[in-house]
Amino acid sequence: MNEEENKPWEILRQRVEEGDSNNLLREIEELPAAEVARAISHLDQEEQSLLLTMLKPEEAADIIEEVHESQAIDLLEDLEPEQAAAIIDELRSDHQADILNELDADDAEAILEEMDPEEAADVLQLLSYPSDVAGGLMVTEYLSYPADLRVDDVFADLRHNRAQYAEYDVQYAYVTEGEDTLVGVLPMRDLMLAAGTATLSQLMRRKPYSVDALSPLNELRAFFDEHAFLGLPVVSTGGRLIGVIQRSEVEHATGEEANRAFLESSGIVGGEELRSMSLWRRSSRRLSWLSVNILLNIVAASVIAFYQDTLAAVIALAVFLPIISDMSGCSGNQAVAVSIRELTLGLLKPNELFRVLFKEAGVGLLNGSVLGALIGIVAWAWQGNPYLGLVVGGALAANTLLAVLIGGLVPLVLRRFGMDPALASGPILTTVTDMCGFFLVLSLASTLLSYLI
Repeated sequence: MNEEENKPWEILRQRVEEGDSNNLLREIEELPAAEVARAISHLDQEEQSLLLTMLKPEEAADIIEEVHESQAIDLLEDLEPEQAAAIIDELRSDHQADILNELDADDAEAILEEMDPEEAADVLQLLSYPSDVAGGLMVTEYLSYPADLRVDDVFADLRHNRAQYAEYDVQYAYVTEGEDTLVGVLPMRDLMLAAGTATLSQLMRRKPYSVDALSPLNELRAFFDEHAFLGLPVVSTGGRLIGVIQRSEVEHATGEEANRAFLESSGIVGGEELRSMSLWRRSSRRLSWLSVNILLNIVAASVIAFYQDTLAAVIALAVFLPIISDMSGCSGNQAVAVSIRELTLGLLKPNELFRVLFKEAGVGLLNGSVLGALIGIVAWAWQGNPYLGLVVGGALAANTLLAVLIGGLVPLVLRRFGMDPALASGPILTTVTDMCGFFLVLSLASTLLSYLI
């Protein structure tokens, strides 16, 4: 057998072609978790669909849990609604909501109609919340009992539903009164060691920590940073228990948010791309940013065209234009990154423009002076003309100050108007710093042209 045939995806492809579901499952189970997603991504669209349909829904759900969310969505949207629904029924509620939220609206509706009614109701509840608040991140699989229930009755319920509860991540039992109003929490250790005749109201820890369903991700992250809890009950208005937010889910959401911001700042519209996606989808996501960016760059280049006589007279300026543009852009992007980070962490509000302006002005003046002096000395030493050093050094210093001010403020302004700062800040900053950098260099050079020739 050659090396190509030993590759995991070739083995999976062979099992799919043979219709050998037993050996297919065995091969998948023998792969490390990280290799499952990689192997499946090498199969074509038809092979991926056949692979899922050859497995039982619970087995296919295990694969969906292993692969990246974007890849899971691509796998499920190619299946018939009833096939996709059977698989999604086997997933945790938060994962169900994540996938259905990203699917095409018509596909999601068709799948929900085929799902178990109780499962569908839980998912619809999660989908009613934004994906970055507690209600959108919580799970609806948890243990909850009335306060007057006895310990023996709880154990009877645990034994009767052991198959269902085995899938839960159980650390606590939550105690409620009336219309599911949260009144206490009971660690499973305390429950197991309690007398069978004791009621939960006698054992529970009263006034437990809880979080409102609309609490944003930055507040959840701050809470778990301060407390060593593995989970936290989520309540609606009036204190009704509706779910549990887990530390692991908050950490995952934080990582996804940072990754999405990085991709969007790099020009990947939608904040997600995998090479297993269709060519058109990948191309359109990139072009939607690049096509705007090329128009903005044409605007910046028009400044050079306006001063072409000055540039022709002092050709040495052409060497320094890209340096000034790049250095100013780097300085501005640093300010953008800090503003987006502070907005994400909740340390900065969109209306704190003057605070950011003051803080960035100091950095811009200091860094601009240092960088301007360095490039000015290089220009002077290269051409032996101190006025050339003054022009390029002064332009870089001024443009650096301008770049950090714009870079610090633009994310706040965009957030204030409901736009994504990670996606739009880059093109705006690049265009403005390029235009201003070119203008400063060439206008200063025009003013001092007699000293530069």
